[in-house]
Amino acid sequence: LLSVDNAMAIAAMASQLPKHQQKLALKLGIIGAYVFRGICLFFVAYIAGNQWLKVLGAAYLLYLMCQHLISDEEDANQDGVADGLQRGLLATIIQIEIMDLSLSLDNVVAAVALDKRLWVICTGVFIGILALRFVAGACIRMIDKYPILKQTAFLLVGFVGAILLTELALEWMNVHFHINSYQKFVGIVV
Repeated sequence: LLSVDNAMAIAAMASQLPKHQQKLALKLGIIGAYVFRGICLFFVAYIAGNQWLKVLGAAYLLYLMCQHLISDEEDANQDGVADGLQRGLLATIIQIEIMDLSLSLDNVVAAVALDKRLWVICTGVFIGILALRFVAGACIRMIDKYPILKQTAFLLVGFVGAILLTELALEWMNVHFHINSYQKFVGIVV
């Protein structure tokens, strides 16, 4: 589920580029997701035990959502047409890769939260990577057909960041409440 969210966000970022650059940005975004999830798997014990990494990742996801929604609103107010910021290919790819790193942290942390067995974590992350690969191309076509999905993708990225921050805040306050997978799934569907 987190990989589908990642695919929507990659597609939303790539959709700001000219058509001939979108495929390259998607391909590099997916490669980044593979690489960062692999790195996160290698350091899974370190990541799971370091709250500041989770806070940084969650804060970046919230920043990304706010930055996108505010820039779209400002563009719409300027000329009445929400055409988005036309970033260059390199800037878009860098932004996609940073988002990939944040979502990879969350993906691996979510897998660890569900099960502590390494083979289960690896299997879940690899299934997520496969889902990302097959869904990303369809997501960009859906965003072209239904432009509202672009804002929805960034809302989902912010939702994942908010969930992660909420769980960390509750943990720091010694409140024993965990947002389970079913609740996260319902939230994302809504």
